[in-house]
Amino acid sequence: MFEVKLENIGKKFKNEWIFRNLSFSFQSNRSYAVVGPNGSGKSTFIQAIGGIIPVNEGQVQYFENNVPLEEETWYKRFSIASPYMELIEEFSLKEAVEFHVRFKPFRKKITTEEFLESILLQKHTSKQLKNFSSGMKQRLKLGLAFYSDSEILYLDEPTSNLDHTGFDWYLGLIEQFSADRIIIVSSNEPKEYQFCVETLNVLDFKP
Repeated sequence: MFEVKLENIGKKFKNEWIFRNLSFSFQSNRSYAVVGPNGSGKSTFIQAIGGIIPVNEGQVQYFENNVPLEEETWYKRFSIASPYMELIEEFSLKEAVEFHVRFKPFRKKITTEEFLESILLQKHTSKQLKNFSSGMKQRLKLGLAFYSDSEILYLDEPTSNLDHTGFDWYLGLIEQFSADRIIIVSSNEPKEYQFCVETLNVLDFKP
């Protein structure tokens, strides 16, 4: 059982509060949508609860079987796919995958070759990422997030740059890899989070 617990957290830039007095609990085997219009702070919220940026007030805690985890270990427990997440574009596809699994192994000991086949990019193994289309890069980001052995998935605008086939592929990943995980989808496109059971609107926590 894994839980991410937020207690009255707030984040501001300069003198403007992005959100404040936000309390919520995310738990294993459930999917959550974080919604709000563009510029409302959805991506900031994802970064804050992932420990990527600090909150200005309140507390974020990770628990495993009701035992709190040290913040320094949180990064081992989540995977993230986001438009603002950069890839090392000098790497070939195979180099990028092998670099990733040194830090976050794949679930079920899947091989690099099996992974590349699953994200439908096996023909581009030696191509540098700088020569990938935006859709190919998004497939890689999502694939790395879903296949990594992590308890939490943070998915920020997950189907950005994906075509219809890519969107169906994304839904297939959701169906295949949701069990026993916390899935948090940040989006203002309902089709991206139609499977989510709970919704948190960032605007509800604007001062």
